[in-house]
Amino acid sequence: MLNRRHLRVKVLQALYAYHQSDTKDVKLFEKNMLHSIDQVYEMYIWMLSLIGEVVSFSENDAQERANKHLPTAEDLNPNLKIITNRFIVSLNDNKEYIQAKKKYKVDWNFEPELAKTLFITLRNSPEYAEYLAKTGDTLQTDKDIIKFIFKKVILKSSLAEQVFEDMFIFWPVDKDVLQALIAKTFKNFSHDDYKLNHLAEITGNWVEDREFVVNLFQQSVRYDGAYQELIAAKTQNWEPERIAMMDTLLMKMAITEFINFNSIPVKVTINEYLEISKEFSTPKSNSFINGILDKILIELKAENKIKKIGRGLIE
Repeated sequence: MLNRRHLRVKVLQALYAYHQSDTKDVKLFEKNMLHSIDQVYEMYIWMLSLIGEVVSFSENDAQERANKHLPTAEDLNPNLKIITNRFIVSLNDNKEYIQAKKKYKVDWNFEPELAKTLFITLRNSPEYAEYLAKTGDTLQTDKDIIKFIFKKVILKSSLAEQVFEDMFIFWPVDKDVLQALIAKTFKNFSHDDYKLNHLAEITGNWVEDREFVVNLFQQSVRYDGAYQELIAAKTQNWEPERIAMMDTLLMKMAITEFINFNSIPVKVTINEYLEISKEFSTPKSNSFINGILDKILIELKAENKIKKIGRGLIE
Protein backbone atom coordinates (compact mmCIF):
# COMPACT_ATOMS: atom_id res chain seq x y z
CA MET A 1 0.00 0.00 0.00
CA LEU A 2 0.98 3.62 -0.29
CA ASN A 3 2.82 4.79 2.83
CA ARG A 4 3.55 8.41 3.76
CA ARG A 5 6.78 8.45 1.78
CA HIS A 6 4.95 7.35 -1.36
CA LEU A 7 2.34 10.01 -0.71
CA ARG A 8 5.02 12.68 -0.32
CA VAL A 9 6.37 11.61 -3.71
CA LYS A 10 2.90 12.10 -5.21
CA VAL A 11 2.82 15.62 -3.77
CA LEU A 12 6.32 16.24 -5.14
CA GLN A 13 5.21 15.15 -8.61
CA ALA A 14 2.18 17.45 -8.42
CA LEU A 15 4.28 20.42 -7.25
CA TYR A 16 6.80 19.83 -10.02
CA ALA A 17 4.02 19.78 -12.63
CA TYR A 18 2.46 22.89 -11.07
CA HIS A 19 5.69 24.91 -11.18
CA GLN A 20 6.50 23.77 -14.70
CA SER A 21 3.08 24.76 -16.02
CA ASP A 22 1.87 28.16 -17.19
CA THR A 23 -1.49 27.29 -15.67
CA LYS A 24 -1.62 28.05 -11.94
CA ASP A 25 -4.94 26.41 -11.17
CA VAL A 26 -4.22 24.86 -7.77
CA LYS A 27 -7.45 22.85 -7.73
CA LEU A 28 -6.65 21.34 -11.12
CA PHE A 29 -3.26 20.10 -10.00
CA GLU A 30 -4.73 18.90 -6.71
CA LYS A 31 -7.29 16.91 -8.67
CA ASN A 32 -4.56 15.46 -10.90
CA MET A 33 -2.55 14.51 -7.82
CA LEU A 34 -5.47 12.60 -6.30
CA HIS A 35 -6.06 10.96 -9.66
CA SER A 36 -2.43 9.80 -9.79
CA ILE A 37 -2.93 8.15 -6.40
CA ASP A 38 -6.10 6.47 -7.60
CA GLN A 39 -4.19 5.27 -10.66
CA VAL A 40 -1.96 3.20 -8.38
CA TYR A 41 -5.05 1.30 -7.29
CA GLU A 42 -6.25 1.07 -10.87
CA MET A 43 -2.87 -0.40 -11.84
CA TYR A 44 -3.30 -2.93 -9.03
CA ILE A 45 -6.69 -4.03 -10.36
CA TRP A 46 -5.33 -4.34 -13.91
CA MET A 47 -2.48 -6.49 -12.60
CA LEU A 48 -4.82 -8.79 -10.68
CA SER A 49 -6.88 -9.07 -13.83
CA LEU A 50 -3.83 -9.93 -15.92
CA ILE A 51 -2.95 -12.73 -13.51
CA GLY A 52 -6.48 -14.03 -14.04
CA GLU A 53 -6.09 -13.71 -17.83
CA VAL A 54 -2.94 -15.82 -17.76
CA VAL A 55 -4.74 -18.52 -15.78
CA SER A 56 -7.78 -18.40 -18.07
CA PHE A 57 -5.62 -18.76 -21.16
CA SER A 58 -4.87 -22.34 -20.10
CA GLU A 59 -8.29 -23.22 -21.56
CA ASN A 60 -7.50 -21.49 -24.86
CA ASP A 61 -4.16 -23.26 -24.94
CA ALA A 62 -5.83 -26.61 -24.32
CA GLN A 63 -8.23 -26.02 -27.19
CA GLU A 64 -5.43 -25.01 -29.56
CA ARG A 65 -3.45 -28.12 -28.68
CA ALA A 66 -6.48 -30.38 -29.14
CA ASN A 67 -7.05 -28.89 -32.60
CA LYS A 68 -3.51 -29.64 -33.76
CA HIS A 69 -3.14 -31.74 -36.90
CA LEU A 70 -1.55 -34.57 -34.93
CA PRO A 71 -2.36 -34.03 -31.27
CA THR A 72 -0.60 -36.15 -28.67
CA ALA A 73 -2.36 -37.93 -25.82
CA GLU A 74 -1.25 -35.08 -23.58
CA ASP A 75 -2.70 -32.55 -26.03
CA LEU A 76 -6.03 -34.34 -25.92
CA ASN A 77 -6.05 -34.65 -22.13
CA PRO A 78 -4.56 -31.42 -20.78
CA ASN A 79 -4.23 -30.80 -17.08
CA LEU A 80 -6.47 -27.78 -16.37
CA LYS A 81 -6.05 -27.90 -12.63
CA ILE A 82 -5.08 -24.21 -12.48
CA ILE A 83 -8.58 -23.18 -13.55
CA THR A 84 -9.87 -24.27 -10.14
CA ASN A 85 -7.03 -22.51 -8.30
CA ARG A 86 -8.51 -21.36 -5.00
CA PHE A 87 -6.94 -17.91 -5.10
CA ILE A 88 -8.26 -17.19 -8.59
CA VAL A 89 -11.72 -18.57 -7.83
CA SER A 90 -11.87 -16.47 -4.66
CA LEU A 91 -10.67 -13.39 -6.55
CA ASN A 92 -13.22 -13.77 -9.32
CA ASP A 93 -15.94 -14.14 -6.68
CA ASN A 94 -14.80 -11.05 -4.76
CA LYS A 95 -17.34 -8.20 -4.89
CA GLU A 96 -14.69 -5.48 -4.34
CA TYR A 97 -12.74 -6.83 -7.30
CA ILE A 98 -15.79 -7.16 -9.54
CA GLN A 99 -16.83 -3.57 -8.78
CA ALA A 100 -13.29 -2.26 -9.30
CA LYS A 101 -13.02 -3.97 -12.70
CA LYS A 102 -16.24 -2.27 -13.74
CA LYS A 103 -15.10 1.11 -12.40
CA TYR A 104 -11.82 1.02 -14.31
CA LYS A 105 -13.30 -0.72 -17.37
CA VAL A 106 -10.70 -3.47 -17.22
CA ASP A 107 -10.62 -5.45 -20.46
CA TRP A 108 -7.51 -7.04 -21.98
CA ASN A 109 -8.96 -7.47 -25.48
CA PHE A 110 -6.81 -4.57 -26.70
CA GLU A 111 -3.68 -6.68 -26.06
CA PRO A 112 -4.66 -10.23 -27.11
CA GLU A 113 -1.10 -11.60 -27.36
CA LEU A 114 -0.07 -10.66 -23.83
CA ALA A 115 -1.89 -13.39 -21.91
CA LYS A 116 -0.85 -15.97 -24.51
CA THR A 117 2.81 -15.01 -24.32
CA LEU A 118 2.78 -15.06 -20.54
CA PHE A 119 0.99 -18.40 -20.35
CA ILE A 120 3.48 -20.04 -22.72
CA THR A 121 6.27 -18.87 -20.43
CA LEU A 122 4.37 -20.32 -17.47
CA ARG A 123 3.59 -23.60 -19.30
CA ASN A 124 7.25 -24.15 -20.12
CA SER A 125 8.46 -23.61 -16.56
CA PRO A 126 9.40 -26.48 -14.22
CA GLU A 127 7.50 -24.72 -11.44
CA TYR A 128 4.25 -25.08 -13.38
CA ALA A 129 4.92 -28.75 -14.12
CA GLU A 130 5.57 -29.32 -10.43
CA TYR A 131 2.31 -27.56 -9.55
CA LEU A 132 0.30 -29.68 -11.98
CA ALA A 133 1.83 -32.88 -10.64
CA LYS A 134 1.25 -31.97 -7.01
CA THR A 135 -1.66 -33.53 -5.09
CA GLY A 136 -3.35 -32.49 -1.86
CA ASP A 137 -3.31 -28.81 -2.73
CA THR A 138 -4.26 -26.16 -0.20
CA LEU A 139 -5.04 -22.48 -0.48
CA GLN A 140 -1.37 -21.81 0.33
CA THR A 141 -0.01 -24.03 -2.44
CA ASP A 142 -2.51 -22.47 -4.83
CA LYS A 143 -1.25 -19.02 -3.84
CA ASP A 144 2.34 -20.12 -4.41
CA ILE A 145 1.84 -20.72 -8.14
CA ILE A 146 -0.01 -17.40 -8.48
CA LYS A 147 2.92 -15.65 -6.76
CA PHE A 148 5.19 -17.34 -9.29
CA ILE A 149 3.04 -16.08 -12.16
CA PHE A 150 3.19 -12.54 -10.80
CA LYS A 151 6.86 -12.36 -9.79
CA LYS A 152 8.61 -14.64 -12.26
CA VAL A 153 6.37 -14.51 -15.32
CA ILE A 154 4.64 -11.12 -15.49
CA LEU A 155 7.24 -8.91 -13.79
CA LYS A 156 10.01 -10.54 -15.83
CA SER A 157 8.17 -9.99 -19.12
CA SER A 158 9.41 -7.08 -21.26
CA LEU A 159 6.08 -7.11 -23.11
CA ALA A 160 4.08 -6.76 -19.87
CA GLU A 161 6.50 -4.05 -18.72
CA GLN A 162 5.92 -2.09 -21.93
CA VAL A 163 2.15 -2.45 -21.72
CA PHE A 164 2.01 -1.11 -18.16
CA GLU A 165 4.44 1.71 -18.98
CA ASP A 166 2.17 2.75 -21.84
CA MET A 167 -0.94 2.61 -19.66
CA PHE A 168 0.44 4.26 -16.52
CA ILE A 169 2.83 7.21 -16.75
CA PHE A 170 4.24 6.65 -13.26
CA TRP A 171 4.73 2.89 -13.67
CA PRO A 172 8.51 3.01 -12.94
CA VAL A 173 7.87 4.87 -9.66
CA ASP A 174 4.69 3.03 -8.63
CA LYS A 175 5.89 -0.46 -9.49
CA ASP A 176 7.20 -1.08 -5.96
CA VAL A 177 3.89 0.01 -4.46
CA LEU A 178 2.07 -2.35 -6.81
CA GLN A 179 4.19 -5.25 -5.59
CA ALA A 180 3.35 -4.34 -1.99
CA LEU A 181 -0.37 -4.26 -2.82
CA ILE A 182 -0.20 -7.67 -4.49
CA ALA A 183 1.76 -9.07 -1.54
CA LYS A 184 -0.90 -7.70 0.83
CA THR A 185 -3.58 -9.38 -1.27
CA PHE A 186 -1.88 -12.76 -0.93
CA LYS A 187 -1.81 -12.21 2.81
CA ASN A 188 -5.45 -11.10 2.92
CA PHE A 189 -6.67 -14.09 0.90
CA SER A 190 -6.14 -16.62 3.66
CA HIS A 191 -9.66 -17.95 4.20
CA ASP A 192 -11.37 -20.90 2.57
CA ASP A 193 -14.57 -18.93 3.05
CA TYR A 194 -14.17 -16.55 0.09
CA LYS A 195 -16.40 -13.91 1.66
CA LEU A 196 -13.74 -13.27 4.29
CA ASN A 197 -11.04 -12.44 1.71
CA HIS A 198 -10.46 -8.77 0.91
CA LEU A 199 -8.44 -6.73 -1.54
CA ALA A 200 -5.58 -4.57 -0.31
CA GLU A 201 -6.39 -0.95 0.53
CA ILE A 202 -4.65 1.96 -1.17
CA THR A 203 -3.39 3.30 2.18
CA GLY A 204 -3.69 2.39 5.84
CA ASN A 205 -6.22 5.17 6.44
CA TRP A 206 -7.29 7.00 3.29
CA VAL A 207 -9.37 9.61 5.11
CA GLU A 208 -6.34 10.80 7.07
CA ASP A 209 -3.90 10.29 4.21
CA ARG A 210 -6.06 12.21 1.75
CA GLU A 211 -6.14 15.14 4.16
CA PHE A 212 -2.36 14.89 4.52
CA VAL A 213 -1.56 15.02 0.79
CA VAL A 214 -4.09 17.78 0.05
CA ASN A 215 -2.86 19.96 2.93
CA LEU A 216 0.79 19.35 2.07
CA PHE A 217 0.20 20.33 -1.54
CA GLN A 218 -1.94 23.37 -0.76
CA GLN A 219 0.32 24.70 1.99
CA SER A 220 3.44 24.20 -0.14
CA VAL A 221 1.85 26.28 -2.89
CA ARG A 222 0.40 28.90 -0.54
CA TYR A 223 3.69 29.63 1.20
CA ASP A 224 5.94 29.04 -1.79
CA GLY A 225 7.23 32.63 -1.86
CA ALA A 226 7.93 32.80 1.86
CA TYR A 227 9.74 29.47 1.91
CA GLN A 228 11.72 30.43 -1.17
CA GLU A 229 13.02 33.44 0.76
CA LEU A 230 14.06 31.18 3.66
CA ILE A 231 15.99 28.95 1.28
CA ALA A 232 17.51 31.88 -0.63
CA ALA A 233 18.84 33.39 2.62
CA LYS A 234 20.72 30.19 3.36
CA THR A 235 22.04 29.66 -0.18
CA GLN A 236 23.47 33.11 -0.93
CA ASN A 237 26.72 31.57 -2.14
CA TRP A 238 24.84 29.48 -4.67
CA GLU A 239 23.61 30.72 -8.03
CA PRO A 240 19.86 29.96 -8.20
CA GLU A 241 20.17 28.07 -11.48
CA ARG A 242 22.73 25.73 -9.87
CA ILE A 243 20.20 24.51 -7.32
CA ALA A 244 18.19 21.61 -8.71
CA MET A 245 14.48 22.32 -8.87
CA MET A 246 13.75 19.02 -7.11
CA ASP A 247 16.02 20.07 -4.23
CA THR A 248 14.13 23.32 -3.85
CA LEU A 249 10.74 21.59 -3.91
CA LEU A 250 11.84 18.99 -1.38
CA MET A 251 13.11 21.69 0.98
CA LYS A 252 9.89 23.69 0.63
CA MET A 253 7.85 20.58 1.42
CA ALA A 254 10.02 19.90 4.46
CA ILE A 255 9.62 23.48 5.71
CA THR A 256 5.87 23.15 5.17
CA GLU A 257 5.85 20.12 7.47
CA PHE A 258 8.09 21.84 10.03
CA ILE A 259 5.70 24.77 10.41
CA ASN A 260 2.23 23.52 9.46
CA PHE A 261 2.11 19.85 10.49
CA ASN A 262 2.37 19.86 14.26
CA SER A 263 1.92 16.09 14.66
CA ILE A 264 4.91 15.08 12.48
CA PRO A 265 8.28 15.01 14.27
CA VAL A 266 11.00 17.15 12.71
CA LYS A 267 13.37 14.18 12.48
CA VAL A 268 10.78 12.15 10.57
CA THR A 269 10.29 14.98 8.08
CA ILE A 270 14.02 15.43 7.48
CA ASN A 271 14.66 11.69 7.09
CA GLU A 272 11.77 11.28 4.66
CA TYR A 273 12.91 14.04 2.32
CA LEU A 274 16.53 12.97 2.44
CA GLU A 275 15.47 9.48 1.38
CA ILE A 276 13.27 10.86 -1.40
CA SER A 277 16.14 13.03 -2.64
CA LYS A 278 18.29 9.93 -3.15
CA GLU A 279 15.84 8.67 -5.75
CA PHE A 280 14.56 11.84 -7.36
CA SER A 281 17.42 14.34 -7.33
CA THR A 282 21.18 14.56 -7.83
CA PRO A 283 23.87 12.47 -6.08
CA LYS A 284 24.91 15.46 -3.95
CA SER A 285 21.37 16.53 -3.07
CA ASN A 286 21.18 14.55 0.13
CA SER A 287 23.98 16.37 1.94
CA PHE A 288 23.03 19.74 0.40
CA ILE A 289 19.37 19.50 1.48
CA ASN A 290 20.36 18.27 4.94
CA GLY A 291 22.73 21.19 5.48
CA ILE A 292 20.27 23.86 4.35
CA LEU A 293 17.37 22.39 6.33
CA ASP A 294 19.51 22.28 9.47
CA LYS A 295 20.24 26.01 9.14
CA ILE A 296 16.59 26.85 8.45
CA LEU A 297 15.44 24.71 11.35
CA ILE A 298 17.73 26.57 13.79
CA GLU A 299 16.24 29.88 12.62
CA LEU A 300 12.64 28.65 12.82
CA LYS A 301 13.18 27.30 16.34
CA ALA A 302 14.75 30.59 17.42
CA GLU A 303 11.69 32.42 16.11
CA ASN A 304 9.40 29.91 17.89
CA LYS A 305 7.77 28.88 14.61
CA ILE A 306 8.12 25.14 15.24
CA LYS A 307 5.19 24.02 17.34
CA LYS A 308 4.91 20.26 17.65
CA ILE A 309 2.09 18.86 19.74
CA GLY A 310 1.99 15.41 21.23
CA ARG A 311 4.04 13.06 23.36
CA GLY A 312 7.51 12.52 22.00
CA LEU A 313 7.24 15.32 19.41
CA ILE A 314 8.61 18.18 21.46
CA GLU A 315 12.38 18.36 21.21
